[in-house]
Amino acid sequence: MTELTLTTFDWVPDLPRGFVRDLRVRWALEEAGLPYAVESVPFRERNAEHFAHQPFGQVPWLTDGGCSIFESGAILLHLGERSERLMPADPRGRSEAIEWLFAALNSVEMASLPWALFHFTGNAGEGPGWKFLDDFTNARLRHMEPVLAGREWLAGTFSIADIAMADVLRLVDRFDGLVPYPACRAYVARATARPAFRKAHADQMAHFAAAD
Repeated sequence: MTELTLTTFDWVPDLPRGFVRDLRVRWALEEAGLPYAVESVPFRERNAEHFAHQPFGQVPWLTDGGCSIFESGAILLHLGERSERLMPADPRGRSEAIEWLFAALNSVEMASLPWALFHFTGNAGEGPGWKFLDDFTNARLRHMEPVLAGREWLAGTFSIADIAMADVLRLVDRFDGLVPYPACRAYVARATARPAFRKAHADQMAHFAAAD
């Protein structure tokens, strides 16, 4: 019996499939070669046990023995501590992986996720908040472009930082937001060509499709 259990929704609508954040955890587990089980909680009815593991009623969370961890970034960091395939062992590489993990979630995604939600809802280009979000997101992408033009992976070798950053950027790419940023787009292509990503993505899609 594996001690790692990933919990996600039993089903989600078509639109977010392939982008639900359990993908980040699946991807990391596949990269590390760590055995794990997948369990489900209802998408439509979120009970007290769900909120006990994830206080915002979201997914994923990871159970590692007696430890339950929520938030994809925290889970990635936890898994990085377990595998050198996910985080460099040397202090400098480890620090770079951690700082870029936080940059993905706190600097890039904080701009790009609201931007993407405008696209999801069909309101891109409309309303007083759109120009601010569009400018904010593009400012972040302009800063990422020279970084990614100069390196293959953020911390020298592939790490949890790349899982987070590539997943953040591929949502922007879904709506063609990376067209003006070829280095960002090439980075996403490199990351998503990895066998571990392809398996994680296929597994997530199959998981939700099985509940249709």
